[in-house]
Amino acid sequence: MEIDLLSAFIIGLLSAGHCLAMCGGITSMLTSAISQDPLLKNNLLQNNVPKEKTQSKLVIILCYNIGRIGSYAILGAIVGFTGSIAAKSIGLPLAGLRIIAGIFLVLLGLYLGQWLMILSRVESIGKKLWQYISPLSKKVIPVNSPLKALSLGAIWGWLPCGLVYSTLTWSLASGDPQTGAFIMASFGLGTLPALLTMSFGLLSIKNFLKNNTVRKSIAIIIIFYGFYSIYFSYQLIF
Repeated sequence: MEIDLLSAFIIGLLSAGHCLAMCGGITSMLTSAISQDPLLKNNLLQNNVPKEKTQSKLVIILCYNIGRIGSYAILGAIVGFTGSIAAKSIGLPLAGLRIIAGIFLVLLGLYLGQWLMILSRVESIGKKLWQYISPLSKKVIPVNSPLKALSLGAIWGWLPCGLVYSTLTWSLASGDPQTGAFIMASFGLGTLPALLTMSFGLLSIKNFLKNNTVRKSIAIIIIFYGFYSIYFSYQLIF
């Protein structure tokens, strides 16, 4: 289980550039909403942000991410439970599910490197569910309290994303709802540094993560790890 949690965390960490592309706009919107307070806005221009305002901004940003990661964990629990049913009811070996997870890792690497965009078709499936969930965000905008930030994060955790769907296959392969939830929570924690970078305007780090060479190098690492997972799982079966 520990290696799965670490793998999920690393995948989230390595996919920082994609996270910025998918959720960076949402994070910017949230940060912008926090800065609508005229007093805070003027102080920002003067580089003189009151301590209590800085703390308030940090709390809201953290609540947003807690809600987002919480939704990932719920998805992981649901998919992990599905994997347990598949293993018990139809006798599908968990190692077989891990091969599927490895294949999705390879597809994820190809997707991140923009060499083969099959996962974009998988995202289109999630868009049907997203049509019913996304309108809920209107009820919590503007984001002017930690509770609203938590709610918005929970809603946006269901945003169709090939990266999330690929990692969910690891939850499926776990064959256990609790482990599935922990895997997705670890993945969510891995994505946290990139989105915090966006929230606090660290442009140099943001530009590095979105660099084309960096993105393709990370994609190649994920592809190799996917093939390694497939090989390891194959050895367990045969």
